Amino acid sequence: MDSRRLSRVLAVISLVCHVCTVRAGDIVHGDDTAPKKPGCANDFVLVKIQTWVDGIENAEFVGVGARFGTTIVSKEKNANQTLLKLSDPLDCCTTPKNKVAGDVLMVERGNCKFTTKTNAAEAAGASAVLIINNQKELYKMVCEKDETDLDIKIPAVMLPQDAGVSLEKMLKNSSSVSVQLYSPRRPIVDIAEVFLWLMAVGTILCASYWSAWSAREAAIEQDKLLKDAADEIPITEAMGNTGVVDINTTSAVLFVLIASCFLVVLYKLMSYWFLELLVVLFCIGGVEGLQTCLVALLSRWFKRTAESYVKVPFFGAVSFLTLAVSPLCIAFAVVWAVKRDVSFAWIGQDILGIALIITVLQIVHVPNLKVGTVLLSCAFLYDIFWVFISTKFFSESVMIVVARGDKSGEDGIPMLLKIPRIFDPWGGYSIIGFGDILLPGLLIAFSLRYDWLANKSLRAGYFLWAMIAYGLGLLITYVALNLMDGHGQPALLYIVPFTLGTFLTLGRKRGDLKVLWTRGEPERPCPHIHLRHCDESHEEK
Repeated sequence: MDSRRLSRVLAVISLVCHVCTVRAGDIVHGDDTAPKKPGCANDFVLVKIQTWVDGIENAEFVGVGARFGTTIVSKEKNANQTLLKLSDPLDCCTTPKNKVAGDVLMVERGNCKFTTKTNAAEAAGASAVLIINNQKELYKMVCEKDETDLDIKIPAVMLPQDAGVSLEKMLKNSSSVSVQLYSPRRPIVDIAEVFLWLMAVGTILCASYWSAWSAREAAIEQDKLLKDAADEIPITEAMGNTGVVDINTTSAVLFVLIASCFLVVLYKLMSYWFLELLVVLFCIGGVEGLQTCLVALLSRWFKRTAESYVKVPFFGAVSFLTLAVSPLCIAFAVVWAVKRDVSFAWIGQDILGIALIITVLQIVHVPNLKVGTVLLSCAFLYDIFWVFISTKFFSESVMIVVARGDKSGEDGIPMLLKIPRIFDPWGGYSIIGFGDILLPGLLIAFSLRYDWLANKSLRAGYFLWAMIAYGLGLLITYVALNLMDGHGQPALLYIVPFTLGTFLTLGRKRGDLKVLWTRGEPERPCPHIHLRHCDESHEEK
């Protein structure tokens, strides 16, 4: 891979370090810290409001249940279809003038407390109250500290402003509008999370074996050069042009600092046009990654085409196989970019993303455990800061806002893998950021290269245990995600201690820690696979 292609891939992947794991469609606004007390201790739940206009099924809206009032049934079959009426007065701060007998009352937010509105609606005979927000978002209704009138026997639900406008038009333009309120529960584990776990683990697995295989082929080729023409070929020439970039401790720290700066830029400038720019950059990186993976795969069968080159302006020498594959990759990325709003566009995004991650893991290497430890430790602190601590400086979690694309009007940034939640009644996606695969993947790929150089078996090496540790860390991330009711969780908070901790513990127990920490490869007799080390050892003698 030439330097131009390498720089383009690295430029794209360095735009974002990683995004925490979240579920689309979660409630993100309101006061989670409001204290619970008798009469005001409900959990916040999403509520479906199905409508019928003159007996014909119509639109469905989504609201959020209040901290107070009775709980809403979870099964649709247990929910009653009830007439909807508009409160008079609209704010329902006093007992409504219109006659309500077991109907659902729709009221506007403002002028008094939420509990006051609900008590007034209950006094009028309403079976439930829908409170329309004055903004285009959901809001969690809580109780104030000094409130005592909390013996409320009907449920209260907040709806966004646009839902209220639609319902009001229905009421004015029809003879009757009926609603059905229920709050279906999310499954403990959705199949989407299982597939996402398999995608993340499988991506690292493929990238690690490709990286180790390429390193072994390069070593064999260098051995041949050493045996056939050791005196004619300079060591630097044999070692040069490998297409591999080794990270050092300085670049590991800078990588996370630059990622932090870019995350703030994303947070501040997130808009439709900025998201379009990210899509273009993602497509460039995706094309590079997909092209590299396809050429590497097809060259096994079309070796002659892969080894025949032609000079192309700006790009230099390009193989005929690359010329044949590139238009297909570009077309694939363009079609995805144009059609990325369709329901199955996530497939194209995942293909481009996986190809990009595998390519970066192939060309970017961690040379030793010291660099890997610095990189993952910095990423660990980065994750904690931007998910949790950033709320103290920006009043909201910067990482989660960027991941969701809250300020862009679209469904998040493209630098992540996503799968629709198949059995979740609320829909949405399970997602994982590139960095949650890429950063641990750098260390895991290093472990397999070390195992192959040291001729270690799978069980006696480090790769198997690093992969198991990564899988467990990611699994615990999803467990935490469900326990936290879908609130965003920083995946590296769990992955880094498992993966890095396993590596360090095993290295120390087996007596390899010093070699892993500094050299990053076992000592071997000359002729060394890496000529540079062999040459240096002779000079020392």
